[in-house]
Amino acid sequence: MPSQIRLQRIADRIRRELSEMLIYELNDPRLRQIYITDVNVDRELAYANIYVSAVEGSSRAKEVLSGLESASGFIRRTLAGRVDLRSFPRLRFHWDPTPEQADHIEEVLASIREKDAKRAENPEDTEE
Repeated sequence: MPSQIRLQRIADRIRRELSEMLIYELNDPRLRQIYITDVNVDRELAYANIYVSAVEGSSRAKEVLSGLESASGFIRRTLAGRVDLRSFPRLRFHWDPTPEQADHIEEVLASIREKDAKRAENPEDTEE
């Protein structure tokens, strides 16, 4: 079995190559303005879990995942030619809500900072 470092290198290479494919080679309109957030390869190199997100957010999740599933054969063949492995892992695509959650957290923190700034400007308005 490959070491954890080797698994990470393989996952990074898959991520890099797939990102380039999304930009230069895949012409499916469903796959526009998406990005790979993470790739995990299991210890047996049987599966590669690929996490994706879109600039527009989760409103395109089904559309993006169906586009990736329909192109998965082409993607896997192309990646197998670029990443030197005895047998290339099967690709499983997943939607990653993390970027949207991070945006929401940033909005909440910004509103808290704004309220704190208003309190600092008007200290007599605060209750003690």
